[in-house]
Amino acid sequence: MLMKLLPVSIRKYLQMPKRQRKHEMQMTIWYMPIVYITLSIFFVAITLYLDIILQIEQYTFSFFRINADITRMLVSTLIGGILTLSAFTLNSLLVVLTTFSGQFSPRMLLNFVSDKRTQHALGIFNGNFVYVLLVFLFIGNTQHEFFVAVPILTILLAFTSAITFIYFINHATTWMQVHNITDSMKQSSKQIIYHTLTKDLEKYRCEEPDDLMEDYKDKAVSVGAVKSGYIQLVDYRGMIEEARKDQIIIQFHAQVGDYILKGNELISFWGPGVDEIEEDKYCTMIQIDYKETELQDLQMGMHKLAEIAIKSLGNNDPKTATNTIHQMAELMLTVEDYITFTPYLMDNDEQVRVILQSESFEYYIYRGFGFIRHYARNNHLIITELVSALALIAGSIDRSKHQMLWEFACDTIDHIEEEVIYHLDKSFLLSSIERLAAVTDNKLDYHHIHRRFYPVD
Repeated sequence: MLMKLLPVSIRKYLQMPKRQRKHEMQMTIWYMPIVYITLSIFFVAITLYLDIILQIEQYTFSFFRINADITRMLVSTLIGGILTLSAFTLNSLLVVLTTFSGQFSPRMLLNFVSDKRTQHALGIFNGNFVYVLLVFLFIGNTQHEFFVAVPILTILLAFTSAITFIYFINHATTWMQVHNITDSMKQSSKQIIYHTLTKDLEKYRCEEPDDLMEDYKDKAVSVGAVKSGYIQLVDYRGMIEEARKDQIIIQFHAQVGDYILKGNELISFWGPGVDEIEEDKYCTMIQIDYKETELQDLQMGMHKLAEIAIKSLGNNDPKTATNTIHQMAELMLTVEDYITFTPYLMDNDEQVRVILQSESFEYYIYRGFGFIRHYARNNHLIITELVSALALIAGSIDRSKHQMLWEFACDTIDHIEEEVIYHLDKSFLLSSIERLAAVTDNKLDYHHIHRRFYPVD
C-alpha cells in the first residue's frame, strides 16, 4: 500500500533488483548532490552546536572570534557567490551535454553525468549552498555576539567552491577531448567484461557438456516474455542454483540486449522435475524494461564506441574515427582474453543447467567493426586503418581466430572499386592487407587480392 503512495520516479527504483538500482542511481544527476546536502545539514548542526551551545569563542584566541553582524554579512554574501558559481557550473554542464549529443552520441550523455568527478563537483556546489543558506537562517535572529566555527567553515566552503569550479571546467574540457572520450568508452566496456561478464558467467562455463538430458527434451516447456522491452539483466547465479534444485536445464532463446515482445519465446526448460516448475520464479530472474543498459550488455558499449567513429565520419573528422578504431582493437583483446565462447553454464556438480545463445569471437568482431566499415565504405583511408587494426589484433591473439579476422578483412575490401581508388590509397591498403595475410598465413589469398587491384594482362 505504501509503495503505491510513492511517486513513480521513486517507486521504479524500489522495484529494481539491487544491482540495477545501484547502477541506475549512479547514472542520475541527483544522487551525489543528495549525499552532499545530507552532509551539509550535519555540518550545520555541528557548527551551530559549537558556537551557540558550547560557545567555543571562550576557548579560542580573539583573532578567530567574528562579530555576529560581520558573520551574517559574510554568510549572506557567500550565498549569492556560491549560487552564481553553481549557475555557471550548470551552464557548463548543459554545454557539454549538448556538444556530446550533437557531435558524438546521445548515449554518451549518461557517461559524463555518471562520472564521479562530475557527480562530486555538482554535489559540492549544492551541499555548500545548502550549508550557507541554513546557517544564515539560524543565525539571523540569534542574540549571540561572536561566532567561530560558522565563519571559519563558511570561508573554507566558499574557497572549496571556487577551487571546485576551476576543477570542473578543467574536467569538462578534458573529458571532451576525443582521445579521452574514446578511452572512457573503452574502459567502460572493459569494466563490463571484468566485473560483470567474468563474475556472472565465466566461472560457470564449460566447454563440453556431459549430460543435456536429451531424453526429456521432447517434453520441454516454453515460457514467453511477460512484457515487451529489452532484456537488461539476468540473475545467472540464482537461475543455475534453482535449476539444480528443480533438476532441469534452461535454454535461452534471446540474449541480454535483445528486444523482445510480450509472448515471444524467452526460455524453455526440460528435465526430471519439469512437471513441478513454477514458471514465474524464473521469469522474475530476467529483468525486461523499456531501455538498454550496460550492466551485462557488452554490445551496447561497443555500439557507443562505434557511434563515435560513425559521427566523426559524418563530420569529416577522420582522426577521431582512427582513434576509435584503435580503441576498439584493444577492446577485442580483452574480449578474447576474458570471454570463453561456449553457451553452456554448469552448477557445482558440473551438470549443465543453463544454455545461452551461441556467440563467437567473429560475432564480436562484427559488432565492433561492422557498423564502422558500413559507413566508411567509400573512405579508403579509414578502411585501410581498419585493416591495419585487424592485423594488430591478429598479432596478439590465438591463431585459432586468425581466419575470422582474415575473412572479415576480405569482406571489407570486396566493395572497393579498383578503378576509382587513388594509386597511393591502393598501395597503402594492399600493404595493410599484406601484413594481415602474413600474420594469418594467407599469403596465397593475398596474391589474388593484389592481382585484383593490379591485373596482369
